[in-house]
Amino acid sequence: MNISIGNDHAGVELKQNILKELQEYKVKNYGTNSSESVDYPDFIHPVAKDVEINKADIGIIICGSGNGASMTANKYKNVRSAIAWNKEICELARKHNNANILSIPARFIKKEEALEIVKIFLETDFEGGRHKKRINKINKCL
Repeated sequence: MNISIGNDHAGVELKQNILKELQEYKVKNYGTNSSESVDYPDFIHPVAKDVEINKADIGIIICGSGNGASMTANKYKNVRSAIAWNKEICELARKHNNANILSIPARFIKKEEALEIVKIFLETDFEGGRHKKRINKINKCL
């Protein structure tokens, strides 16, 4: 599995912990490694682009609230970024929404929770069925 990851200054420490757990995967790191303030879109666009063109199977993006990062990623066709702050939200984002980018709110989640969420994101499959037709309607206006 190919994974692209990106983060702003709020997500540096959390990203480093996540990268330790992803050693068995091929990971492209687009995130900053500095706590100096940066503009999150600069680090999220490359992740979303990788997912859009199938260069990455999934993406993981991290910013303070998860919102700005997810909004940026969702500008790309066929990208379905979901903010997950607990395991249940993450699991449903994969099962029902076929999320292909996980957005993590670094300032609102503990390291242990984030690592569990990443694990669930990687291991949960899309259920398809009735959810498939709903997914197909997302890009209707594009």
